[in-house]
Amino acid sequence: MIGFAITTLVTALSLFVVDLTVPGVTIATVTAALLAAISLGLVNGFVKPVLSILSLPATFLTLGAFSLVVNGFCFWLASLFVPGFVVHGFLGFILGPIALSFVSTFLSKYLAEKGLFKSITGEDTIALDAGE
Repeated sequence: MIGFAITTLVTALSLFVVDLTVPGVTIATVTAALLAAISLGLVNGFVKPVLSILSLPATFLTLGAFSLVVNGFCFWLASLFVPGFVVHGFLGFILGPIALSFVSTFLSKYLAEKGLFKSITGEDTIALDAGE
């Protein structure tokens, strides 16, 4: 349970960084960021696997590039469920999930190196899957 909370907090913080750096992605409040992190986790856990399987032919034909569209669609879909989390425009659709993945990976590695995960959970690392 503590791992879920840390993952949600890291994703929410990452969403604020994405809000500052990617045009077309807007996070209005801290509550919206937390709800958006939960929404992203649910969409990536339930919807994305189905979309990935259905889009295998297109992904194969584009040598994997179509997976960016699937990620963008899931990112946008998660924004529909959270007031205060808005994704609009091509840059937000494509660059938002890429930036989210980079920032959340960086933050999780940084916090793991500082020993935060081990001191809270007793584990060395926590797997984070926010942007993929």
